[in-house]
Amino acid sequence: MPAPRKYPDELRERAVREVRTTGRPIAHVAKDLGIHNEALRGWVRQAEADRGERGDRLTTAELDQLKQLRRENAELRRANEILKAASVFFAQEIDRPRTRPSR
Repeated sequence: MPAPRKYPDELRERAVREVRTTGRPIAHVAKDLGIHNEALRGWVRQAEADRGERGDRLTTAELDQLKQLRRENAELRRANEILKAASVFFAQEIDRPRTRPSR
């Protein structure tokens, strides 16, 4: 479960919109809205990446896909380890000599 966000989505959108439409420096907009400068800077950069204006960052959709693929990869690795352990167990069972119970 992800950690709760410190700033609501509406505030994020408003702050990014204000930086883009007014052309004011990020530091001034952040101070007016009571947001940390670097938080707003990151939001603006991410918004630019989502619009295709930046090539140095992944879009939000790409980040979500990457997270999902990493979770799936971890799950498959765990399943693979379980299967390896099971195959070792069954291989030992096959190699073990069988004795008949005495009557």
